[in-house]
Amino acid sequence: MEPDALDRVGRVPHGGESDTDVLDFSANVNTRTPDGVGGVYGAALERSRRYPDDGYPEFRAAAAEYVGCVPDQIVPTPGGLAAIRFAIECALTPGDDALVPAPSFGEYAREVRLQGAAPEFVAHDRLLDADPEAYDLVIVCNPNNPTGDAYDPDALSAFADDCAATGTTLLVDEAFLGFTDRPSLAGHEGAVVARSLTKLFGLPGLRAGFAVATGDRFDNLATARRAWNLGTPAAAVGAHCLRDESFVAETRGRIASERDRLRAALDDRFGVHPSDAPFLLLDCGDRSVDAVLDRARENGIALRDARTFRGLDSHIRVAVKDRAANDRLLEVLADG
Repeated sequence: MEPDALDRVGRVPHGGESDTDVLDFSANVNTRTPDGVGGVYGAALERSRRYPDDGYPEFRAAAAEYVGCVPDQIVPTPGGLAAIRFAIECALTPGDDALVPAPSFGEYAREVRLQGAAPEFVAHDRLLDADPEAYDLVIVCNPNNPTGDAYDPDALSAFADDCAATGTTLLVDEAFLGFTDRPSLAGHEGAVVARSLTKLFGLPGLRAGFAVATGDRFDNLATARRAWNLGTPAAAVGAHCLRDESFVAETRGRIASERDRLRAALDDRFGVHPSDAPFLLLDCGDRSVDAVLDRARENGIALRDARTFRGLDSHIRVAVKDRAANDRLLEVLADG
């Protein structure tokens, strides 16, 4: 991290509501968790009286099987954002240039700037047309937040090949890819993949995730990572969740069905962006975004103000939850 950059970089907004009396549609977190999580956590808590095995063999094996790579390409991290920061730290030095999608997750540009590097923004749906040779790092969010667009797998793989050929690091944030049946780029030469257990498994407070890399990039990450990078409970619960294939399949089906239902119901009141993710981007048009947000809050619902994303000035983002919660959202938005 470049110390001088700290005076020029601030925090960025995120979704997430701490008030448990509020129905939170601002954060894209599964409303369900895999069976057995409590028992696994309890057993791991007792083992927490000793330091973890710094090799994390069980977690790395489960993560590798989940994304389709080998355990020796997995670097455990305390969440997906930790993997993103770690990858950017290892890829950039002051004066470097990074290509960043927009609108997309605000942390990308922030983390680039913290290294003393410069972000260059490009429309997320034109990013794969860029020439990676002009950049030290290219960041892709797949599916993109907040639009929900997923990239064509063949096009993304070809772009990753171009990045590898030019020596440009490609960082792919796959925080929402588990909600789809699309293949991961994990294990692709030259790419660093960041994964989170937060969203799909409904455990944002667990802080478990991992990075995937190959060759010199993996060696750099493995050398630079902190010892005991993942707590014993997070590693144990994470491995348990990653192996629950039936939970993943059920979640994908439920979210896809509810997303289609929400989109159809909201289409006559908002401009609804197509999405492959567990959220929908809504254009409020001529209506006041503040009025929509305030109306929802008065009725016990938190929505994400999507104006915090670069280039959006009339949008909100809503998570896709279970049927009962989604029905409540539709009721409140219909009255607004």
